Amino acid sequence: MRAAGSYGRRLREVASRGITDRCVLDAFRKIPRHEFVKRSMWAGAYEDWPLPIGEAQTISQPYMVALMTQCLGLRGGETVLEVGTGSGYQAAILAEIAAKVYSIERLAPIAQSAESTLARLGYANVTVKVADGTMGWDAHAPYSGIVVTAGSPQVPASLIRQLSDGGRLVIPVGNSFSQVLTVIEKKAGSIYTKEVCGCVFVPLIGQEGWVVGS
Repeated sequence: MRAAGSYGRRLREVASRGITDRCVLDAFRKIPRHEFVKRSMWAGAYEDWPLPIGEAQTISQPYMVALMTQCLGLRGGETVLEVGTGSGYQAAILAEIAAKVYSIERLAPIAQSAESTLARLGYANVTVKVADGTMGWDAHAPYSGIVVTAGSPQVPASLIRQLSDGGRLVIPVGNSFSQVLTVIEKKAGSIYTKEVCGCVFVPLIGQEGWVVGS
């Protein structure tokens, strides 16, 4: 099931909003977004809005997924870390471009569902684990790109440390109601920060993010 007309229109709209990276647009053409949501949500699977996936989590709107991926500046062959696996859709987009994607999810049921979907769709270059994503995944660092799909009160120091020289970290930073999509770039040991746009994400829970119940 792919609503071809709606999907094609959505791709054109995403491109018209400044998504020009050919790698990103090609990845979006290949991936069936409806496979990452419940069947009851299929009618809206290709619209540009978030959808619930259970456990008070959502699959991000396509434009935001595209923007965050474009901000990473991937060209192929990279090792990427994703913090917040969610539905697995963002991981699939990354896997179409990068050589290897490591993804961390805090909630076991969400991680298991995403892992199952990614395996069924043939994404053998994605590895998912259940852990505190704010601490990163030291075993496979450094990463050319790190994308965080939840809003954090600050940029976790562990993620900056695991970023390779020349790498980029894309993360929503702000309060629990709204954030600013922020790009952190590491160059010759120095850190450069760029604010992209306002956004709203679920909270990034963890030792270097929000405390449960805060």
